[in-house]
Amino acid sequence: MEWWTLYISLSVMMFLQYAAWGSWAPVLAGRLMGPLKMSGKQTGWIYGTLFLASIVMPLLAGQIVDRWVATQWYLAGAHLAAGLLMLLASRQRRFVPMMFVMGAYSLAFSATIPLTTSLLFAHVGKLGEGITFWVFVWIPVGWTLAGLGLTAWRRRAKKQSEGQDCLILAGIVSLVMAAFCLLLPNTPPKGTSPDAVPFLDALSLLKDSQFLLFMVISLLVTMQLQFYFLGTAPFLEHVGVSHKNVPAAMSIAQIAQIVAMLVLGVVLAGMGYRWLFVLGIMLWVVMYVCYAAEKPRWLVVSSMALHGLAYTFFINLG
Repeated sequence: MEWWTLYISLSVMMFLQYAAWGSWAPVLAGRLMGPLKMSGKQTGWIYGTLFLASIVMPLLAGQIVDRWVATQWYLAGAHLAAGLLMLLASRQRRFVPMMFVMGAYSLAFSATIPLTTSLLFAHVGKLGEGITFWVFVWIPVGWTLAGLGLTAWRRRAKKQSEGQDCLILAGIVSLVMAAFCLLLPNTPPKGTSPDAVPFLDALSLLKDSQFLLFMVISLLVTMQLQFYFLGTAPFLEHVGVSHKNVPAAMSIAQIAQIVAMLVLGVVLAGMGYRWLFVLGIMLWVVMYVCYAAEKPRWLVVSSMALHGLAYTFFINLG
């Protein structure tokens, strides 16, 4: 496979992977807490299914692709299941059925996040130095275009949706991804997996006090991301952003993330890791201060750019 063909293949993979996730994650809370009248606790449980699945499924899927199944085939099957389950989720209106369907979706989808990265790194050496960044940049592009596409869908609709369109879009993108996975470069299993519980080796890193401190800070900082994803869509409607424009408004964060990724090398050289991490944390603080003010509306909406910058400077860099 020529390097440019490989680059396009891996870029489309990352684009579709995160477009599928970005279609529903930022705005589903608006449907759950709005038209479906679910409580904040119920919404939290539905969103939490992905994080609970992420504890188990990447370990299990890692064993499967290391021992028996080529990575691209596992991804195809997982996205096929995820797409069908997401279309089923779009028809659910009560908490218990929605939670079970989203739980099943999360079991299918959660392992695809690390596996796409694993497949990328299995072939990245063939791309040449400096090209890897231009694959990763398609992650926020996919998330951004999913939000803009959803807003365009809502603008063309004859009547205002109840938010199920984000689930339908996610299902369609996942099904497209399932088909595209069949075109990905072959990544066969190694035949063996040296450790059934590799995370135990990672835990030994906690003996380093500096690394332990970084992990504690990271845990505390990333806890607020759940509040961002669950609360922002309903909050934007509360401050006066129309339902159809919420996905596009939330895409401001990813547009800022793309810009931050482009200048990350220069900023890192000037500030260093430690102060860039501090800057990322402070940008989230400023964003929530703007949220707390609630007005003017333009300030609240534009403050989401701070999330994109902070995500790059803290999460992507870390």
